[in-house]
Amino acid sequence: MAHLSVNIDHVATLRQARENVQYPEPVSAAMIAEIAGAEGIVVHLREDRRHIQDRDVKLLKQVIQGKLILEMAGTSEMIGVALDIQPDVVTLVPEKRNELTTEGGLDLILNKASVSKAVSTLHDSGISVCIFIDPEPEQIKIAHHINADMVEIHTGTFCDASTSSKKERAFSRIVDAVKFAHKLKLVVNAGHGICYNTIKAFKGLKEIEEFSIGHSIISRAVLVGMDKAVREMHKLVKEL
Repeated sequence: MAHLSVNIDHVATLRQARENVQYPEPVSAAMIAEIAGAEGIVVHLREDRRHIQDRDVKLLKQVIQGKLILEMAGTSEMIGVALDIQPDVVTLVPEKRNELTTEGGLDLILNKASVSKAVSTLHDSGISVCIFIDPEPEQIKIAHHINADMVEIHTGTFCDASTSSKKERAFSRIVDAVKFAHKLKLVVNAGHGICYNTIKAFKGLKEIEEFSIGHSIISRAVLVGMDKAVREMHKLVKEL
């Protein structure tokens, strides 16, 4: 049965929209998400600290009861942060300063050597490593070759597709990628752009062990509350 990990970055986005305020508190949102059933909490500590701050990650490590997943670029600075905080999982992602959100998977063909070094360093500290990649066989092969523990398949192209034919093609790539990664004995996660409607398309795709979902949950939470928003998504994930 698939698990739900809730990304709380946009709680911090709302806080950072105003200078010198301490609300809303991302850690409080994480605790409510756990009470509502979330098995994991995800935060992306960006180089420019546009939303999540170092103190958020440190506090989360101290107070949450489930799994803490730290998304980050594989830079020496971020690896140092991870080694200090010791999250349960690090998900290595690409990062550009001018992007609104992560725009695609980490290109392991171009970055194999540096990512492999990051994986090895994190493993030496006892941290499991996931790599966020596009649904492409070659990317999955390299992730396996450099000893990643898991991959998170980028679902954004499917979720954002403007026509049914584009959605169908994108989802077919996801299915093939998920099954191939599972065959290589990688733990398979999925995320990016998934909402309360698109999650339903994954019904029956049992190889996916965890869905990482943030924006749609936080957006709904603004209207109905964090507890209700997480419970509704958690129910949908468990019905897959």
